[in-house]
Amino acid sequence: MSQKKRVAVGLSGGVDSALSAYLLKKQGYEVIGMTMATWDGSVKMPVVEGREGCYGPSEDKNIEEAKLVAERLGIPHYVVPVAEDYKREVLDYFRAEYRAGRTPNPCVRCNQNIKFGALQHAARKLGIDFDYFATGHYARLDFKNPDVPFLYEALDEHKDQTYFLSRLSAEQLSTVIFPLGGMQKADVKALAKEIGWDDFATKRESQDFIECGDYSVLFDESDNVPGDFIDVNGKVLGKHKGIVHYTIGQRKGLNIGGQAEPLYVVAIDAHHNQVILGPRNALSCTEVSAVDLNLMVSETSPLLRQPLTAHIRLGHKGAVARITSLDTAAGTISVQFDEPQFASAPGQVLVLYADKGVVASGIISSGT
Repeated sequence: MSQKKRVAVGLSGGVDSALSAYLLKKQGYEVIGMTMATWDGSVKMPVVEGREGCYGPSEDKNIEEAKLVAERLGIPHYVVPVAEDYKREVLDYFRAEYRAGRTPNPCVRCNQNIKFGALQHAARKLGIDFDYFATGHYARLDFKNPDVPFLYEALDEHKDQTYFLSRLSAEQLSTVIFPLGGMQKADVKALAKEIGWDDFATKRESQDFIECGDYSVLFDESDNVPGDFIDVNGKVLGKHKGIVHYTIGQRKGLNIGGQAEPLYVVAIDAHHNQVILGPRNALSCTEVSAVDLNLMVSETSPLLRQPLTAHIRLGHKGAVARITSLDTAAGTISVQFDEPQFASAPGQVLVLYADKGVVASGIISSGT
């Protein structure tokens, strides 16, 4: 069947997407390359030598490297413009969330609405036809039945990217291929060297959202509205430079001295333009609630009644939790942890796993 199927591979200019295209062609698929163009120069962003990111002025360089992959494989390559979609769905969303005192994950949002959404729609509008869409993400898919997950962690647990993919629906993933899900990253690089692609095997990798590494370039001067730092009892401790510069759990950059113990951002009150500070233990939570539920098993699945592994942010090692409330009509979910967790931030993504499979995700609304 692979010889009759056309696969569009999202080429980013990195080794993972390059080797995904190589492997698919070797397996007999008809492969084409697609690279999304998001940069339109509307954001004043400095070029920082040696830095790379998903959004920034070095996009042309990444496109040229993607074209090089296509040339080496002898496959067509298309650049698909999605700057307007990216601005609306990722940048505007990112700004709105920070202005509301929440902490969004732009990469999760981009996957959901751009890479596995707008990019494919825009490509088809340009007359680019394909049966499957593939990327270099480290994840595995296994569609069995509605009571078990269909998105599973990668074999290489250190490179697993299911957290970033947790907002995708079954429909979005039904025509997706992840060629690297069953491979170790070291083996991917070794294969790149074996086929003579040393330049990709040794290329420095970056998963930064903003190329320059400074989120402040996305905000206007009008966002820098000073307000009060207050403690958990309401005492004014000093002045902040604008709530968009802070996130839950932050300790560095507060410039508040003379305190008996280190202070952290424990809450952000956008309505009153206040940043609430407190000791580390004030960030401890045992229950987390989320909205905009993405349920990846059936509502009656027995997995939802057993202990799950919950991640409350990227890099969180995960902890045992149980679902205490689930309302599919309202799109809400609450979980309770066996042990207290640190810094649950509204706007971040809650992802629940059962046996390495993603069963649900949601946008965190509160933690107590």
